Amino acid sequence: MKADYIQPNDDAFNAQLQTFKNTIGNYSTLLGLTTPQVAMQSADAAYFDYTLKCMNLMANGSLQWTGWKNLARGGGTPPASGAPVAPVFPTAVPVMPPGIEVRFRALVQLIKANPNYNETIGKALDIEGAQQVGPDLTTIQPAIDAIITGNHVFIKWGWGGNGAYLDVCELQVDRGDGKGFGLLTFDTTPNYTDTQAFPAAPATWTYRAIYRVGDAQVGVWSNPVSVTVPA
Repeated sequence: MKADYIQPNDDAFNAQLQTFKNTIGNYSTLLGLTTPQVAMQSADAAYFDYTLKCMNLMANGSLQWTGWKNLARGGGTPPASGAPVAPVFPTAVPVMPPGIEVRFRALVQLIKANPNYNETIGKALDIEGAQQVGPDLTTIQPAIDAIITGNHVFIKWGWGGNGAYLDVCELQVDRGDGKGFGLLTFDTTPNYTDTQAFPAAPATWTYRAIYRVGDAQVGVWSNPVSVTVPA
């Protein structure tokens, strides 16, 4: 399984756009791209780079002017450089409509559908996500908690970031009646409310969980958690 190829960080996404822009000329004919398609991506890359540089200039300028305002109001020793000066913005480029990432994803989808596309080309264009390594299914262990909410017990559980590799969380309960652990539910959505009515006398209910892939349990049981339920 691969991670999303789009970089979530703005600077990294900008670098990705520039890599694609500077490299696509080597493959545009092979991949069946038109001149307008290549030109659009190039313009998007230039405009995103421009907006990012302007944003960083404004952010830095805001910090400088905030510091200068505080100094002007409260007093102190001015820096040797004196008052902040207006930033020098980069040369403007043609404004592009919103949706640069949306257009980039659409273009990449078109490219990857081309029969001439392969992973080597994708790596050159920086449009291949990193290969994700799944968890060790022999040692993976759920983390759970149990709290009383109203007239029921609420069991907190989650995938621990490994939901892509797991199918089900099996929850078991020991209701302190001498029967030991028994199946409570097979759950596919994190967190679960135990709807069993509270007993006639206070009792300790203990819960545990284990993940499943397909029809088989994987990993080890969670540490058990207990709550004392009222009558």
